[in-house]
Amino acid sequence: MASLLDALDRERLLKDSAAASGVVPEGEPPHVSLLRLCEAGLLVGGLTVGYGVRPDELVGPLTSAMGGAARKLKVVDVRERPALELHVSAGEVTERWEVEDVPALVHNLNDLYRDAADVRAVAVLGEWEDSLQLLCVERRALGRLLRQPFFAPINARGLQDLVPAR
Repeated sequence: MASLLDALDRERLLKDSAAASGVVPEGEPPHVSLLRLCEAGLLVGGLTVGYGVRPDELVGPLTSAMGGAARKLKVVDVRERPALELHVSAGEVTERWEVEDVPALVHNLNDLYRDAADVRAVAVLGEWEDSLQLLCVERRALGRLLRQPFFAPINARGLQDLVPAR
């Protein structure tokens, strides 16, 4: 398990290396350990989202974790019928998003801030302990993480488009 913890430490994603060592069981698959570490609150930029949380309730905490320009996003209106629809304002851009779940919100936020270098990309790591695990990652580290075997987010394809060109 040292290789996972070493890689996370190199990317400055571990809050506490000693605590992380105590949380991860020997022999556990690394991608599962990543979920466990996120749920334990040991990943920098990690968020655990309960299944009952609606996308409109998550916008504030998620954009705060994304940082940069995302912190200025405003939810102007929320409509519930026929589907949950958010009217958002980001600077001069106003959009309406149908967001049936948290991954749809993540997709829209990543897309909105695709060219904002100061905004972290959001990876949907997967489900663990009846919650969805998210990780906000600096764009400069995103390409390296996507090459790691333990980093297998559900939205990997979309994240690939957010990797800065060299």
